[in-house]
Amino acid sequence: MDTKVNQNEIIKANSRYLRGTLEESIADAATGALSADDAQISKFHGFYEQDDRDLRLQRQEQFLEPYYSFMLRARLPGGVCTPEQWLTIDSVCRELSNGSIRLTTRQTFQYHGILKKNLKPLIQRINQVMIDSIGGCGDVNRNVICNSNPECSSLHAEVYRWAKRISEHLLPETRAYHEIWLDGKQLAGDESEPLYGKTYLPRKFKTAVAIPPYNDVDVYTNDLGFVAIADDGRLQGFNVLAGGGMGTTHDDPSTYPRLADVLGFIKPEQTLAVAEAVITTQRDFGDRISRRHARLKYTIERMGPDAFIKEVEKRAEMRFEEPHPVSFISQGDRYGWAGNADGKSHLTLYIENGRVENRPDAEQLNGLYKIAQIHKGDFRITPNQNLIVASVPDGMKQEIEGIARHHGLLYEGGSPTRLASIACVAMPTCPQAMAEAERYFPDLLQKVDRLADYHGIRENAIVMRMTGCPNGCARPFVAEIGLVGKGPGRYNLLLGGDGSGLRLNRLYRKNLNEAELLNTLDGLFQQYAAKRNPDERFGDYVIRSGLVRPVIYPKEDYHGTD
Repeated sequence: MDTKVNQNEIIKANSRYLRGTLEESIADAATGALSADDAQISKFHGFYEQDDRDLRLQRQEQFLEPYYSFMLRARLPGGVCTPEQWLTIDSVCRELSNGSIRLTTRQTFQYHGILKKNLKPLIQRINQVMIDSIGGCGDVNRNVICNSNPECSSLHAEVYRWAKRISEHLLPETRAYHEIWLDGKQLAGDESEPLYGKTYLPRKFKTAVAIPPYNDVDVYTNDLGFVAIADDGRLQGFNVLAGGGMGTTHDDPSTYPRLADVLGFIKPEQTLAVAEAVITTQRDFGDRISRRHARLKYTIERMGPDAFIKEVEKRAEMRFEEPHPVSFISQGDRYGWAGNADGKSHLTLYIENGRVENRPDAEQLNGLYKIAQIHKGDFRITPNQNLIVASVPDGMKQEIEGIARHHGLLYEGGSPTRLASIACVAMPTCPQAMAEAERYFPDLLQKVDRLADYHGIRENAIVMRMTGCPNGCARPFVAEIGLVGKGPGRYNLLLGGDGSGLRLNRLYRKNLNEAELLNTLDGLFQQYAAKRNPDERFGDYVIRSGLVRPVIYPKEDYHGTD
């Protein structure tokens, strides 16, 4: 292999199709960690090595290694699981992780605090109910997310089937996962990865499927997007998007968030061929030297959109048609009960920052366990870290709502801004975090709500998102207010998303502490309250007023201030 490539490429090439020495690392009881190379390969199996950063100094003073544990993320296309599966998800979290379930912006669940000795039992347990973690992380296509859309069940069911098919089609073919975790037999003879090759993709790859007018998946922020085009409730095909991505690096103008380009319209039967063609184009043209520039968005910038489209068409043996017009009105969830024509109802529950656990004021884990014991429909995790109890018959509504209310799953009286907001995990487990997010965001939102009350704008929902670093896991760069961790207690403030996920925001102020941040928002809310147009969103106001300019060429000026 070319020695100029990134070290990760060498690790992948030498991994024997993702086997590495994982079995030996797992068996090594002398440390809670994996070998450095295996820590990279483990991501393809769905888990990350982490340590408790709150305990680092204490353990260092005691001459102990960091308190290592693992985060495992499941593959759950479209976020749909059965009540039976949820009961297993629940029991595993209590017995083999830190006692909580984290619902993610990739519309799946993940466990934290898994000790190394518990990895194999955990993976085996979830596989017993047909849930795996293959490609939960790593340089492959990750969990395919899909609009949860409970009010449009027939169309959603068809589009969801396509999301599952895309996920299955883009899975790695190596048997390493089954051999290591499920005690599968080793294959004799040669092995290959016809889709990915020995070194897989240059970087992670994310796919989303949207059903207008709801953009809860933030489809334009994904490497690959499919926007369902329907006529009278029947799927006609998809507009295909490519080249979105949120990750950036502070103060590095060569990195930037990007919204996807529209490639064109396809018929449903062309979906898998197009998905494969986009993947293989990225495989062959993506940057394997700099991981900062290895996402598909940079590949398209280098190639140019026209050349990229031609390459995809050649590989898929098709031609894109003109895209259909689409309209999106929201990037959030719609809480409470909703129904549809088949007589079933759906209850969307607000799960703050996606963390399901038993707290003194709300035993949410116990509540969902009780609902799963009687529920006959399914559960749908949303890309906004919430949970839908779907397909509830009328006769069960009162009982399920009662359980939800008793266990603190119905967040009543919350401000529209709080209900529209999400945060990443960050401290203490994420190694990339520069600042707090999940643990701090609820307290900050209380103070933001008080400012909104004071200025008379509380009922105006503002999409506000916080991440502990610029990797963008909570998609802060398409929020009306984005807060991105810069250092302990300090955040960059970004403004100007449109509330529908169709416009990037822009850096407004750098490196603010809480007092500076609240003082800045106080002034902005005052202006918005006094000068807004009727029904004008906050993000639209800051653009119209000239407080920030819309992002047109992010690669040139995204990191600068106005």
